[in-house]
Amino acid sequence: MTRSAAEVLQEPAARRREQRSWYFYDWANSAYVTTTLTVLFGPYLTSVAKQAACPGISSDAVCRANLSVLGIPINPGSLALYTITLTTLISALLLPVVGALIDRLGRKRTFLAGFAWVGALAASAMWFVTGDDWVLGAVLQMIASLALGCSLVVYDAILIDIATPDERDAVSSRGWAVGYLGGGLLLALNLVVVQAHAAFGLTQAGAVRLSLLSAGVWWAVFTLIPYLGLRDRPPGDVVPEPGRGLLGGAFGQLATTLRDLRGYPQTLRFLVAYLFFNDGIQTVIAAASIFAAEQLGLPQSQLITSILVVQFVAFGGALLFGRIARRTGAQRAILASLVLWVAVDAVGFVLPAHRFGLFLALAVLIGVVLGGSQALARSLYSQLVPRGREAEYFSLYQSAERGTSWSGTLLFGLVFQLTHTYRAAIVALVVFFLVGGVLLARVDVRRGIVDAGNEAPAVV
Repeated sequence: MTRSAAEVLQEPAARRREQRSWYFYDWANSAYVTTTLTVLFGPYLTSVAKQAACPGISSDAVCRANLSVLGIPINPGSLALYTITLTTLISALLLPVVGALIDRLGRKRTFLAGFAWVGALAASAMWFVTGDDWVLGAVLQMIASLALGCSLVVYDAILIDIATPDERDAVSSRGWAVGYLGGGLLLALNLVVVQAHAAFGLTQAGAVRLSLLSAGVWWAVFTLIPYLGLRDRPPGDVVPEPGRGLLGGAFGQLATTLRDLRGYPQTLRFLVAYLFFNDGIQTVIAAASIFAAEQLGLPQSQLITSILVVQFVAFGGALLFGRIARRTGAQRAILASLVLWVAVDAVGFVLPAHRFGLFLALAVLIGVVLGGSQALARSLYSQLVPRGREAEYFSLYQSAERGTSWSGTLLFGLVFQLTHTYRAAIVALVVFFLVGGVLLARVDVRRGIVDAGNEAPAVV
């Protein structure tokens, strides 16, 4: 006889087993997020694009010639940022439909693994990006990142199936912490390969490509743990619309969700707040490696070391903010983290070039707040989601993440193209953190939990 998800939630041993398996998807995908998206692929794609626009140019020289994309002139230094921009725009449109489909079909574990393995295949194929083949690089980055976004919709929705309301801040924080640890470990290995590439018989470009391949393989292999350790559950309580196929019903359900969202004003207010403050966070993540390499003049070895510091500090930071949330509630803990993000932004604006020690100190501060703000945002939102519609609502969460995160990277790209400096664009990020913080402070979390029909945790 099949037991319901609620019955399994009442069994602590079953919850802990699934939670441990669930953590490992953060461990799996963080290799791609850290090694590929955050550190290596942006500068590498930029260098490949420079070779296409300015053949024979040194990797650290400025290329003022443009690439042509459908007749639009694109500076090579902006290509990676524009690729992220286009990907996030597509994600914002795609993910809500994916979420509605998952709630109709169930089988979250199966879809999680399927999306992950598509993304891992594209990430591994970045090994073949050589010479001036910037088109292949941009396409693979888009496929891998879109698949990652789809998998995270499912992954986040599973949190509600495996954790009680009082457990979610801690479980979400542990997931982020495990992810930072896994991403950091692989990045440490890749740091050795890139710095000592000659000892391995590799060029620096070859070492970067090998590191990109390792991130894709890591993502694929470790996804086996949640695939084998989690269990599929029946679909949520979504009533199919008569006369519509699966895809048509998903679009219809999405329209219903957007209408219903007005009946959950606190959930809607949180999503708008998240849309703003997460934009600032995602822009820092996406642009940090390009900013450090191109604006501050830091070599790739120092850049990887800095990101590695962020990873391991973020492991402790996520756990620390989980403990803070246990005492103060997730909302207050996130607001505190946003104050620290404003400090990060201010320090980054005045940071002098070629000062690795100062950049490393800034990396420590970023690590402290990075995991905590993201983990607690996820767990706080989970309290505001109606049961049975987890993937549907978490698709809106992921879409909110991408809904304006393109604007930060677009701003960086446009400012660079106009001024040939990334530094001025940092000022704009303060607005995202301030507006997001003000909106978040206005969310009545307890009322939102009650409106969604959920049980409130002991500390809100």
